[in-house]
Amino acid sequence: MVEDYKEREIRLISKNRRAYHDYIIAQVYEAGIVLQGTEVKSLRNGKVSLQDAYAGFQYKNDEEIYIFNLHINQYDHGNRYNHEPKRPRKLLLNLREIRKLKAQVAEKGMTIIPLSIYFSGPYVKVELGLAKPKRKYDKRESNKKKETDREIRRKFRI
Repeated sequence: MVEDYKEREIRLISKNRRAYHDYIIAQVYEAGIVLQGTEVKSLRNGKVSLQDAYAGFQYKNDEEIYIFNLHINQYDHGNRYNHEPKRPRKLLLNLREIRKLKAQVAEKGMTIIPLSIYFSGPYVKVELGLAKPKRKYDKRESNKKKETDREIRRKFRI
């Protein structure tokens, strides 16, 4: 009997808050990730950093997508088989989704960034965002909008 993925308990490990500030997120994908044993143990302790992480293709004509610069700390009680903290890790997506992402990145100059990493039942999942970098004036506009929203909430609270 196959467990439905909608019924799995989701436990957030880490979220990339900076991504929403620096990028305009066009589409969101959920991908599995290939990990070693000590990496999973370290993730259960919450020892991960999504800052400076991005997803891409290792080779130009490759149809496998990897996540680079994802820093998972070494497991404290690990032995000589402990993992390398910033090694490239393979992501698990459908071939159709990989080809779609590859076309978007090649044609429109978009990037693939991890938005969050979480446990979905016993599995570790990564939420990927197909993103376009914000320009300086885009960041200013979003900051102004946040400030006005804050002011409105303050005034209605009193």
